Amino acid sequence: MNRAFNRKKDKTWMHTPEALSKHYIPYNAKFLGSTEVEQPKGTEVVRDAVRKLKFARHIKKSEGQKIPKVELQISIYGVKILEPKTKEVQHNCQLHRISFCADDKTDKRIFTFICKDSESNKHLCYVFDSEKCAEEITLTIGQAFDLAYRKFLESGGKDVETRKQIAGLQKRIQDLETENTELKNKVQDLENQLRITQVSTSPAGSVTPKSPSTDIFDMIPFSPVSHQSSIPTHNGTQPPPVPSRSAEIKRDLFGAEPFDPFNCGAGDFPPDIQSKLDEMQEGFKMGLTLEGTVFCLDPVDSRC
Repeated sequence: MNRAFNRKKDKTWMHTPEALSKHYIPYNAKFLGSTEVEQPKGTEVVRDAVRKLKFARHIKKSEGQKIPKVELQISIYGVKILEPKTKEVQHNCQLHRISFCADDKTDKRIFTFICKDSESNKHLCYVFDSEKCAEEITLTIGQAFDLAYRKFLESGGKDVETRKQIAGLQKRIQDLETENTELKNKVQDLENQLRITQVSTSPAGSVTPKSPSTDIFDMIPFSPVSHQSSIPTHNGTQPPPVPSRSAEIKRDLFGAEPFDPFNCGAGDFPPDIQSKLDEMQEGFKMGLTLEGTVFCLDPVDSRC
């Protein structure tokens, strides 16, 4: 039963879109813990996880340990699990990673959701005791997922695409700066080698300083105000003709193609940003299943 979309059509969401978009909805609950599951969805999957965590919590309670209290903050940006006093974030579950959410119809306090871990990519099932607010929290997560998916379709994908293009341009500029630095170093090495060659081939004591009007290549320095006709001949030969402007556009002075920010192919985009975009699209397309079900049938598990 995909209750999220049924509820949306019936217009019986728990909160206004503004409350989840501009702020967050807080809930107090007890955190039974989380455990790894094999599948991202399924009643049997969460039933086994709840039984496992309830049994572990029952053992700890018999040893005098209390169930830790947490604060849930639900918004279109995800579900945060915080320590209620210090507000320290213990878990931050992004909505496109949450694939299944359910509440127990036989125990109004218990609800759970399955979220894919961002680091290990494992599916983790989180289980809570919420003092008869389980169904409301489940519906709030469903509404937040629905709003986040709409926002992603309307502008989220474009925002990610823009950031992807900017990152691609920045990477291209960085590569060009690195290439430019390497070429400058090569030019400097050639100049040093030329100086050493000129000194070693000149007769001893006959080295004369070069005229300040020429560079190390015995060439007249370039002046933007000088005209080609004013450059004198050297050794009886005419200087080479200046290449046309059309040829200069294709290549720069180092022989490389000039950078065009409007002609960056998809291959220039960093793969990490593309993978995040693909992950969000895949997560939202998978959808969020909201289901009311029976987690535990054993009387010993009915109480934590």
